[in-house]
Amino acid sequence: MEYTYDISMFKETFESEFTWLNGFMRNVSRFKDKNALFDPLTQNKWSYSELNKECNKFANAMKKDRVKKNDILFYQLYNSPYFVFCHIAPQKLGAISNPANFNLSPGETAEIINHNKPKVYVYDSAITDTAVKALEISKHKPEIVIMADYLNKYENAPEGHIKYEDYIKDMSEENPPIDFEPHIYDEVLRLQTSGTTGTPKGVPLNNINEVLSAHDVMMHFPLSPYDKTMNMTPWFHRGGIHSGGITPSLYAGAEIVIMRDFHPKATLDYVQKYSITFLIGVPSVLGLLATRQEKRPKDISSLKGIVTMGSPLEKQDCIRFQEVLTPNIFNGYGTTETFWNTFLRPQDLPEMSGSAGKSCTDDEVRIVMVHDDRKAEPDELVPQDNKCEGEIIIKCPAKTTYCYVNNEEVTKEKFYKGWMYTGDIGTWDENQFVTVAGRKDDMIISKGENIYPARIEEAINMFDKVKECIVTSVPDKTRGEAVVAYIIPEDKDVTIAEILEFCKSSPNLSKYQVPRYFRLVDDVPRTATGKKQHFKVKFQAKEDLANGLLLRK
Repeated sequence: MEYTYDISMFKETFESEFTWLNGFMRNVSRFKDKNALFDPLTQNKWSYSELNKECNKFANAMKKDRVKKNDILFYQLYNSPYFVFCHIAPQKLGAISNPANFNLSPGETAEIINHNKPKVYVYDSAITDTAVKALEISKHKPEIVIMADYLNKYENAPEGHIKYEDYIKDMSEENPPIDFEPHIYDEVLRLQTSGTTGTPKGVPLNNINEVLSAHDVMMHFPLSPYDKTMNMTPWFHRGGIHSGGITPSLYAGAEIVIMRDFHPKATLDYVQKYSITFLIGVPSVLGLLATRQEKRPKDISSLKGIVTMGSPLEKQDCIRFQEVLTPNIFNGYGTTETFWNTFLRPQDLPEMSGSAGKSCTDDEVRIVMVHDDRKAEPDELVPQDNKCEGEIIIKCPAKTTYCYVNNEEVTKEKFYKGWMYTGDIGTWDENQFVTVAGRKDDMIISKGENIYPARIEEAINMFDKVKECIVTSVPDKTRGEAVVAYIIPEDKDVTIAEILEFCKSSPNLSKYQVPRYFRLVDDVPRTATGKKQHFKVKFQAKEDLANGLLLRK
């Protein structure tokens, strides 16, 4: 290719230096004494310089153990200082940070370990039992297993594991030498999502994705070095780590206030005491905050805004939040693969509440036709009349790599001609405001967690007193959706209590996947070929809930 100028220096500089880590290191230099991280539970704080030194100790310890470029650091951690260390330190070695849900079952954790083959595994001491069981059943065995004992519950780690403080003891605080060639296309972060059968999917994100995801947040909040952010939801989600979390906050030079577990009282106390400027959470969390603020108000005037995602805002809820919490409510919609891609700003609310907003600055969102036998072409648009339904597709080359790790089949299914086909069904209006109507598949979204019925059905069917089951959901004010299981018994004397206990003890089900409602039935809706019809049972579940036919756990 011919150019009109000499591209060599730009190409060399841009491709090797336009990285998130370099952005963080610039802040270490120019904001060295400024607070980067604060932990209200322990009152510990780290300036940018101190945070860098702490990450260096961890990086140097891993380097001593021959962790190198493209090795995986897998971790299951609550929001905590350790999470930040695990996010930054691997990048200093060219390794890949791989956070995952700390609520996963041992079986699910083992699946991810087997799929990603991490060299290092760090877990929170609160999930020690899960970690131990997962490592017992996983075929791949990480070389280094570290317990982050945030709660200081254990004098010693389990056999073969090491406590974080012991692992980094006597390590150098100096930046480790860069003995690898950084590149903008290097994978630096791998997030986890699930397929329709529950099979883990690794979502790779590169340096450009990280930098431009940070830029996106800095534009849309906007976020600056003068802000303090606090996530009320876990960082392991894309919306957690990227919306006001580690990626944008430390790139912008802002300060992060850590919230390990969400509590409405603590949240409002922290906002008042520490002058937090941005809160990030899901709409159901905002409802709890508003209730607390109405009963026992705090001075939360420092807030510049509250950013929500995961589900739409109802109009009356939005008006309440704007009156009780802050007039600056934001709502984003997107996916693990693409971050947020439509956005509602305070100026759009409450008028456009219920919608998902319209596309973000660098993104394009369309609604295309749905065909039974093929994927719609990106230009097969449905009318912009807010009535005709189609599939929501997303183009956002700044924030996605358009693939999954070692999963060619699902990559081809979800990505096509530069677009991600979300599986969400929606409508749009003449101004391109999108409204989400539902899913093409059977996925359930409960408290921000994606839940796939097939995984739960498979686990329940392992109970010898169950012949078959079908799983769906019903609307739930707190969770968004609550899981429902219809059970065809093998043993006519089986009780719901027995089935519930089996679910709770299953190594293949997380706590949030355990059904909240049950009903024993003789059969379930099926097609002529015998395939279970989840859409029919979902409609039935709403009626059964209204008529009191579902048994609540």
